[in-house]
Amino acid sequence: MLERIASPADLRGLTYGELGALAQEIRDYLVSSVSLTGGHLGPNLGVVELTLGLHRVFQSPHDTLVFDTGHQSYVHKLLTGRRDFSDLRKRGGLAGYPSRAESEHDVVENSHASTALSWAAGIARGRTLAGEHDRTTVGVIGDGALTGGMAWEALNSLADAHDRVVIVVNDNGRSYAPTIGGLARKLDGIRINPRYEQFLGWGKRTFENRGPWRNFAYRTVMHGKRAVKGLITEPGMFDDLGLKYVGPVDGHDLRQVEAALTAARDFGAPVIVHVLTEKGRGYTPAEEDVADRFHAVGRIHPETGLPVKPSRFGWTKVFAEEIVAVGRERDDVVALTAAMLAPVGLQPFADEFPERVIDVGIAEQHAVTSAAGLAFAGRHPVVAVYATFLNRAFDQVLMDVALHGAGVTFMLDRAGITGDDGPSHNGMWDMALLRHVPGLRLAAPRDAPTMRRAFRESLDVDDAPTVVRYPKGPVGDDLPAVRSVEDMDVLAEHGADPRVIVLGLGSMATTAIDAAEKVAAGGVRVTAMTATWVHPVPAGLVEALGDAELIVTIEDGLADAGIGEEWAAAARHAGHEARWMHRGVPREFLQHAARDQIVEQVGLDASAIADDVVAALD
Repeated sequence: MLERIASPADLRGLTYGELGALAQEIRDYLVSSVSLTGGHLGPNLGVVELTLGLHRVFQSPHDTLVFDTGHQSYVHKLLTGRRDFSDLRKRGGLAGYPSRAESEHDVVENSHASTALSWAAGIARGRTLAGEHDRTTVGVIGDGALTGGMAWEALNSLADAHDRVVIVVNDNGRSYAPTIGGLARKLDGIRINPRYEQFLGWGKRTFENRGPWRNFAYRTVMHGKRAVKGLITEPGMFDDLGLKYVGPVDGHDLRQVEAALTAARDFGAPVIVHVLTEKGRGYTPAEEDVADRFHAVGRIHPETGLPVKPSRFGWTKVFAEEIVAVGRERDDVVALTAAMLAPVGLQPFADEFPERVIDVGIAEQHAVTSAAGLAFAGRHPVVAVYATFLNRAFDQVLMDVALHGAGVTFMLDRAGITGDDGPSHNGMWDMALLRHVPGLRLAAPRDAPTMRRAFRESLDVDDAPTVVRYPKGPVGDDLPAVRSVEDMDVLAEHGADPRVIVLGLGSMATTAIDAAEKVAAGGVRVTAMTATWVHPVPAGLVEALGDAELIVTIEDGLADAGIGEEWAAAARHAGHEARWMHRGVPREFLQHAARDQIVEQVGLDASAIADDVVAALD
């Protein structure tokens, strides 16, 4: 069946029996293909029938579909002609999120959640202003994205709009019980019937504000309508916003899904369709995974769901262990997460200290400002978040935490180049952004011991924000200092009075050691150094540079606005006249590929850096 589907138009002539067979084939294909590459499996197993219904009712790309979050778009990719998942999230293969470069059916990359409804509102208003009244914009929001405040800002705006928008709430959290029975479905149809709206409009014009008796009659009828609804169904969570609401609908019953979507489409103004789905549907290992229903997996054995290779001890695990140890010593430490409890390493802490963990949902802004409040109340909050997602709360870091001198620690997981999740997930912006925040102190540990120490030192700062950033993946070998010059650690020395000093920040310290060794092989005196606390400029920097003629900085953040440039400016201000060479990530969005491939692509591998150093000396 799947081979017969080259575009959404091919779905519209199928019987429901054929569609059921296709749904099963899609699930089988997702399990077999994603198990070979890794990716977001559970969310996509849950939206098979919903995505089929969307493409049968709406005519993409004439109608616009926006997925939030975008990791639930694999079925959409299959139905729009992208059937080769063999290189999913690999260089040259399909992206793990929607991609305009791949298909005219994709509009928003959307891996930072809770934005689809704002996109949909803007697109729909643009269609209205262009007179394109036959085009519907559909925002599919789910997998926790509705916990984000931006989604509710969009809903508030859409409630006052008259554009053709259908908001599909993909509810896979099992928070709501479905409304049962034909009468409830009939009420759904009545509520979004244009004649019903016309009747209510006539009633309002005829009775409201037309004298006390007519006002009384109007209010009585409206209260009666709400009372009858309340007797038959649970109150809709969107009623108070004034948005039309259909549901809950069984998201695995294609007939129900299509009926609800068709009625919403024909209404011609904003409508919410509440669809209940099951994450991991149809794949037993996912259905039995209590933690997250196989939300995202690496390479797995499809028969069992077990990983092909056990994951190595990683940076996140170091933090997970250390915060538990700290929690046993200090009862003032409170942890916050934005719907990422396990991925950022807070699950063990939550297991032992459940009352000291706050999961705010996908709401980074709220997490940061509430952390400032916790600090005011005498706690020391630890906000654990992916580096890429802290971008969303920069204003709160600046104005709520730093401005008020709040002692808040930020643990930035997956900092630097991450690779396969694509341009939105590389944590390459944090150092360039955060070094401008007054009073903020930032650490980039190079190994497990310096990370543990930096975390504990951050907890002793009670008058300013502190940040500890660390990469994705396994922790390398410990890199003890040969000697130190105040806060600068010497990692390797090749000859006295070096001509070249290579400064590697954080995980790039290993690259600095390797590059220095390659440069030294050519007979050049060279030293590799680093610092754990990289901002403000570490004490001892200028002294450690000595009389070197060339200083090289290596960081997995922006090269032209990062820590290296800050260090160079400080050295020049102090009268140090060496040349500087900054190596880091270019100011561009990096497409999905393996981390090693991107490192080589941007010239951050030790060989490329050593060649640049030798060329600069010549």
